This record gives sequence, C-alpha cells and structure tokens, in this order.
Amino acid sequence: MREQIREARRLVVKVGSALVTDNGRGLALAALEDWARQIAALRREGRQIVLVSSGAIAAGMQRLGWTTRPHETHALQAAAAVGQMGLAQAYEGVFSAHGLKTAQVLLTHEDLSDRTRYLNARSTIATLLDLGVVPIINENDTVVTDEIKFGDNDTLGALVANLIEADTLIILTDQQGLYTADPRKDPDATLVSEARAEDTTLEAMAGGAGTGISRGGMITKVRAAQRGARSGTHTCIASGREPDALLRLAKGEALGTLLFASSSPLAARKQWLADHLQLAGTLTLDAGAVRALEAGRSLLPVGVVSVEGEFGRGSAVACVGPDGRAIARGLCNYASREVARIARHASHEIESILGYVDEPELIHRDNLVLL
Repeated sequence: MREQIREARRLVVKVGSALVTDNGRGLALAALEDWARQIAALRREGRQIVLVSSGAIAAGMQRLGWTTRPHETHALQAAAAVGQMGLAQAYEGVFSAHGLKTAQVLLTHEDLSDRTRYLNARSTIATLLDLGVVPIINENDTVVTDEIKFGDNDTLGALVANLIEADTLIILTDQQGLYTADPRKDPDATLVSEARAEDTTLEAMAGGAGTGISRGGMITKVRAAQRGARSGTHTCIASGREPDALLRLAKGEALGTLLFASSSPLAARKQWLADHLQLAGTLTLDAGAVRALEAGRSLLPVGVVSVEGEFGRGSAVACVGPDGRAIARGLCNYASREVARIARHASHEIESILGYVDEPELIHRDNLVLL
C-alpha cells in the first residue's frame, strides 16, 4: 500500500496547531520553513500540494499575550482573526523563499456541504493548483465554531481531499502515529503501521482528547481517515517532528500509520454519485452527446436538446437520450435557467450568451456517472 503513496500525484497535507505554534509558544517559523522546503521539493517532482493548516487561534493567543485558552466563543474567534494575519504572512514568507506563490482559502463545513459553494471552491482550488500556487486552507474560525468546539481541522483536511480528489491525505501531528492503545498509559501499546481505514476497531484504539492547544487528538484523525476513505483517499498519520517526514512519506517509507482506502478515488466518487444524490432535473441529450458520454467525455452544452426542472448550480441532474432512456447523472455546473440559454451552443459561446463563464463543461466527466 505504501507504493500507492509513492505514486500519488495530488496530496493534501494537514499540520496541527501544536506543530505550527510550537505547543503554543508562538509561530514555529523553523517548522514552517522546513515544510515549505519539502513541499517545494515535491512540487518539483510534479506533485500538486494543498496545505491545511491549524494554528490561527493559537497564534492569535500568542500575539495577544494570552497564556491560557479562553472559553468564550467570541474571544476565541477574535484570537482566530488576529492569528490568521500572522499565519498567512508567515506562510507567504517561507514559500516565497522557494519561488512559490501561496493563496489563503478560508472555508467552513457549510461551504463543502452546499453544492453551489462546493463547486465554486473546487473550481478555485483546481485553478490555483494549475497555476502552480500552493493553497493554504484553514477553517474560518472567525465566523464558525466547529473547529473551536471539536478541533476538527482533521475532518476539514478529509473534506478538502474529497473536494479536489486527492490521492493521499497526510496528517502531521505531534505523535508518531496511531497506537493500539494510549502509549502514555499502556506500556504494551504498539504503533499501527498499516490498517484499512474502514476498520471499525480503530476508533477504540484512538480514544482520548488533544492537548490544550490542539483540541482534536487521535480520534479526529482516525475519523478523518474514515471520511477520506469514502472518497478513495489514503491517509498517513505521522510525526511532523520527524526529519523530512513529507519527503519520506511521499517516497513510500514506512513512517507513522497508513490508513488505506479500499476503493480508488474515482470509483468511490462515482459510487457516491450513483447512489446518494437526489435528482433536481433532467437534461435531454442528442445522439452525439450520448456517444461522447459513453466514450468517457464530459457533457458540453452543445449536446443538450432541452432541460426540465428548476435547479441551481451544483445540483444533481439526470441525463437521458433522445429516446428518453436514462444515460447518466451528475453535478451540473450551471443553473437550469442558464442551461436553457446555452443549450445547443458551443462552449466558447457561453460567455457571450450569459455574460460570464464558470466552466466550459456542463457536467465534468469527474462529476458524472454512467448508468
């Protein structure tokens, strides 16, 4: 299974608060510089990297001179707002030293559960990766309380991995990986080198909370791996204090814990599309479009004869042939009223008709499953 990590082309790297802030003592610039060096090396290998970084609240506490984490939500959100400025500035500096541009992306879980915002975020991050930019993602703690309450930037990492169809999620933490029991309490506990992410016994091994700075603990990392596995993403959990941890993991070294997915990313995503989406409308295609879909291509507006139903961007729709037979289903990049206007037109005409263009495809092949 480690061989699959070595061949991964698109990776999400999540770093925890304890690492980013040196256990709350302030931004760990040496660690940030080291991660930037390793990510730059991976980029030179042709890999695409998205960095999910905790640490805004902890960094804000340090900048405000707070020695203990407050309990009031508004105080924590204020700390996040202050800390995010320093965090973004620090990352910009360490990556620019390697000639890499960065982009700050603040997301909430709602952004990734709403179909329209999901597609918007997906398109933006994909564009950044194509431009050679390193997206640095954090939960928008200034306006939401999920991370403050549950410490689940680990889950955010899994959601981002699903969003961009990453091959691998690497979670760097202050622990060596997942143990069979809490090694602080059980001297017989051993490190789990590899396991199937869907294994139901893993949560029992990972019981326990995080530190005063890092709120999640190992349990959120295991649950993130389980969530990632549903979209076919493998997860590595390893110590961020190990020398060259990212480079060694990317080479397939048996470092930390690998929780591997049973399905490939594309197969898992197609299964999700096939089984779990309620259809909001129907697109009738011409014979040429049907042949294109059956050949594995995306659906373009020129192949759409008519549209039924009222739906928004990102909705799941059915695709039927000229005879009414169901051909496929997928996530539509345009709302029904927009589809009606651009149907039977070439992709290069979309902007002149609508005044803007989101995507050249009506449904991208990665968001479409044949029936």
